[in-house]
Amino acid sequence: MPRILVIDDDPSIREAVGFVLADEGFHVDEAANGLAALAAIDRHHPDLILLDMKMPIMDGWEFARCYRARHDRRAPIIVVTAAQDAAQRGADVDADDYLAKPFDLDVLVQRVTASIGRRS
Repeated sequence: MPRILVIDDDPSIREAVGFVLADEGFHVDEAANGLAALAAIDRHHPDLILLDMKMPIMDGWEFARCYRARHDRRAPIIVVTAAQDAAQRGADVDADDYLAKPFDLDVLVQRVTASIGRRS
């Protein structure tokens, strides 16, 4: 069962995304910021990361830099952001894909499934 790490400071987004992805058969871990995400990755390396960009403590840019510096095995990253320039935010961290908030949960599942499928 693929493991997805949802990194977002909004607990309602983490909960909704986690519920939908778990219902689709994914194992979901959550983190409220980049620092907590790095700790979660030390416990269980994900197969895919959903990354918000603006968070307290450690934002998405810093997380992506630290994650790539620390881990040889790298999961694809999908940036999930409310910024109008979502594509640019994804490009900033060399993400595999991006989604602009608000997003349709069905589209999220499609993007996650496609990304996991490309890695298999």
